[in-house]
Amino acid sequence: MLQMLKRYLLTIIFFTFVSGSFLFGYSPGEEIYFNFFDFLLTMLKFLPAVFILIGLFDVWVDREVIEKHLGDNSSVSSYFWAILLAGTTVGGLYITFPVAHAMWKKGASLRIIFTYIGAAAICRIPMTLFEASYVGTKFTLIRLLVSVPLVILTSILLEKYLNQKDYELKNNLS
Repeated sequence: MLQMLKRYLLTIIFFTFVSGSFLFGYSPGEEIYFNFFDFLLTMLKFLPAVFILIGLFDVWVDREVIEKHLGDNSSVSSYFWAILLAGTTVGGLYITFPVAHAMWKKGASLRIIFTYIGAAAICRIPMTLFEASYVGTKFTLIRLLVSVPLVILTSILLEKYLNQKDYELKNNLS
């Protein structure tokens, strides 16, 4: 019982706080609830579709294809493919990580996975268009021309570091 209470302590605190906020008319707590509920509805709208697509990727794309184009022996063009995939990723990093896991299971190298994650944080097409409309195309292009090579360099260095440390990813997600 204590173990279960520990596991759900933050959830219990959250719902207690929100309930108390409605009971005592504490508007910041009520606003937290409405923001949480709005975010939850947004996630429920597109997360199932994304996970279906990830499942289809897992079933339909052969491991050999991923290893050839994104694996340890892939060419420089693998960075282009990772950045292109990252640019079209919708939903932010909570979608990026399951896609990265699916890529890893299919044999993509760590440097390509790290490039994909980094590029998904900085190169998504809708975000880039939004940025260009507010701060200008010149700024956006300079930011991308600086950021993308740094993401690639960091990914290569991180893979080398982890390989030197004999780091091993576990397939157990529980």
